[in-house]
Amino acid sequence: MKERLQKVLAAAGLTSRRKAEAWILQGRVAVNGRVVTQLGCKVDPETDRIEVDGRPLQGSERRVYYVFYKPRGVVTTLFDPRGRRTVADYLADIPERVFPVGRLDLNTSGLLLLTNDGPLAHRLMHPRFGVEKTYRVTVAGKMSDEALKKLENGVLLEDGPTAPARVRLRLREPGRTVFELTLHEGRNRQVRRMCEAVGHPVVDLVRVRYAGLTLRGLAPGQVRPLGREELERLRKAVRMLSERSSSGTMKVNSGPETV
Repeated sequence: MKERLQKVLAAAGLTSRRKAEAWILQGRVAVNGRVVTQLGCKVDPETDRIEVDGRPLQGSERRVYYVFYKPRGVVTTLFDPRGRRTVADYLADIPERVFPVGRLDLNTSGLLLLTNDGPLAHRLMHPRFGVEKTYRVTVAGKMSDEALKKLENGVLLEDGPTAPARVRLRLREPGRTVFELTLHEGRNRQVRRMCEAVGHPVVDLVRVRYAGLTLRGLAPGQVRPLGREELERLRKAVRMLSERSSSGTMKVNSGPETV
């Protein structure tokens, strides 16, 4: 599964995509031993050896995996030029350099996976695998069964119709409706746009589940390592079950897991 080189560098948490483009043009990036200076280059992060300033993208550090409960108002990046709180502000106790897999909007809270495992992150974000994501959604107003059914069947957005989803009603009263929405897509602001399309703007949005992972034991702002069973489930979601890193020992919590 090949992606543009600058996108892979940004997904690995090294820099922004724009800066990655500058690095390529400056001749700082090599693929399989050859310096790349063209922005159109595509690579497979699972098989190609990518180096920045002579250092391999995956390095020699062990691969680690954490679940982070992102609070509302935190930017899903490691640096923000506007000085807002970022994910990096919560990682002081993690010795390895990790990056978030995917993004949550500034005003969306909930589950983020943090890792330095580029190949796994690449698969989790790739549309081919349709990784499942569940959100607890609170919208304004009393949502009708018809509106909930529309969310299940798919609604038409400006970038096309959404795929079928699963909806589980939790609370419905005159001023608000709370439900869980499970998607296999990952469009920008998708949940908010879907709810607006059926006439119920989102009041609060929390991602409570991602690829089988949950927020168990966490409060907003807290981080925990994945349990071994959780990691196996995560790899199974993208068909990497029982693979192990050749670069070191996994850091996982070997204690019991409750889903």
